[in-house]
Parts: sequence; structure tokens; C-alpha cells
Amino acid sequence: MHEQLELGYVFGGLATFGQRPFLTDPDQLDEWQPDVAIVGAPFDIATTNRPGARFGPRAIRSQAYESGTYHIDLDLEIFEHLEVVDYGDAYCPHGLTEQSHANIRERVHQIASRGIVPIILGGDHSITWPAATAVADVHGYGNVGVVHFDAHADTADIIDGNLASHGTPIRRLIESGAIPGDRFVQVGLRGYWPPAEVFAWMRERGMVWHTMQEIWDRGFKAVMADAVGEALAKADKLYISLDVDSLDPAFAPGTGTPEPGGLTTVDLLRMVRQLAIEHDVVGMDVVEVAPAYDVSDLTVNAAHRMVFEALGGMAERRRRTAAAPPAT
Repeated sequence: MHEQLELGYVFGGLATFGQRPFLTDPDQLDEWQPDVAIVGAPFDIATTNRPGARFGPRAIRSQAYESGTYHIDLDLEIFEHLEVVDYGDAYCPHGLTEQSHANIRERVHQIASRGIVPIILGGDHSITWPAATAVADVHGYGNVGVVHFDAHADTADIIDGNLASHGTPIRRLIESGAIPGDRFVQVGLRGYWPPAEVFAWMRERGMVWHTMQEIWDRGFKAVMADAVGEALAKADKLYISLDVDSLDPAFAPGTGTPEPGGLTTVDLLRMVRQLAIEHDVVGMDVVEVAPAYDVSDLTVNAAHRMVFEALGGMAERRRRTAAAPPAT
């Protein structure tokens, strides 16, 4: 296995995330006892515009430029402090939304129930409904706060008769009780959707959102300081949901619903790192990477680095914890 992984990230061998060991069965998770497991959710039949995010997990694993594992800013070799494996993909059969979502929930639950942090590679944003639910199943309904980076609120009730659209997962999570509205904070909203009545529903549920206009007015650091406090005011654990269309299309053109005027890659990378350093992250997803529309692998590399920054932040958090003097 290790010989195959060392053949080269792009040039040969098995394309796993970050060239990490490839596991397939729950028994292997028990044997390895990793800290983090990467899992793909290659599902995109819930999209409303351009499809293709089903190819996101494969592209993030195989097409991203892999330069190493030493984090320059943190002066840290990530995988010396964090054991990470690739747990393959959930089975998402063509045309079967309910079965695909059930399979995603089950595979994420296999990870989270063992005390391992799942990082899910989407897929369209509908996969956050089963993925975050699986994490809440383990850590407790209402005990997980969510910071959600997106151009769109994804809180519609129904779209074209579809309750499980990629524009509805946040409403489904809130309605189920898995993630109550007052534990849900959104960052980067902009554009022209959803309409006013949807935002009225969000206010009724205690949701908080920070638009790109606010970020432009106040600055990203100030906004994020508020956002994290709001998400964790009533929750102990943090789940990060990152739609790549939160980034400006100049930085992430390879997505199904690009919306101009978004975040910069440099800001979002550092914010994901900071979240992982400062908080108990118990799950994360990176969704809506549609490589068919990408340019020079800009989106694939950005998505890959979002995960690497989360891993770097988790590794740094572990290093600081290990170095802290024992409580007296």
C-alpha cells in the first residue's frame, strides 16, 4: 500500500486524499484509530443549475497540486500530530436521492461514532443534510454549531417540487432539530436569492447571517469573531460547511452556481485554519466543486487547501494541548 501511495500524487498509484492510507471497512477504522477520515459524497442530482459536482471528490484527490505536508505558517508537520486516512466514498446510486443520502449518513456515522472527525468531499450541498445529521446523531442534537460559508442561504423549503435540493439542506437540518437555527451562522451571502420570505423564516428560527456587504464594511476578521461566538453560544462542538461558491468566481470558477463578489481564497483559508485551531471541530464538508467548469484547477486546488488548512489547524490544536501544563 505505502509503495503505491509513494508513486506520486498525480503521476501514478492510488489517488487518495493527500496520499493518506486508503481504508474501506469499519473494522479498519477500529484497527487504525485515526483522528480524521476523509470521505467522498459523489452526488449531484440535487443541483438547480450546472451539474458535475459528483466528480468533485475524485478531482480533489487526483487533480490538486500536492506540494508537501509541512505547514510553513505553523512550523508543523501536519501528519506527525494528526493521523488521517481516506475512507473512500459513500455509494450514491444514479437517480436515487433518498438512498444516496442514507448511504452518506451511514458512512459518516461509521466515522463519527468512533470518535473520528469526518471531512466530507461533495457533491452538491444537499449532502450536508445527511452528513451533519450523522455528526449530530453522535454529539447530540443541539450540541453542534455550524459555521456555513456560502453565497446562498440554502434555506428554501422546496424547489421545483424537491425537498432535498441543494438549495434546501439547511432548512431540513433546522426542521429536524439536528442543528437548531440559533446554532447556525452563515457567512458570505450575496446576490439575489433566496427571496425575502425565506429570510423572514430564518429570523423566526434565530439564524444569523453575515453578508458580503457587511464583510466589505467591517472586515472579515471582525465579522468572523462575531460569527463563531454566535454559532457556539449554545453549542460545544463545531461543524464547518464550506460551499466553494462562497469564494468569488475569480478564485473558484468550477462550481455549479457561481456568484460574483465573493470571498478571497487567502482570507477563507486562514479563517478555516483559525476555526480549527481555536474550536473543537467535529465535522466538515467542502461541497459544490464541479471540475468540468474549472480553469487551471483553481477550484480543485482551493478546495484541497481548505481541507489542508483544517487539518493543519487541528494538528496545531493537538500540539498546543499536548504542550499545555497539566491542570492542578
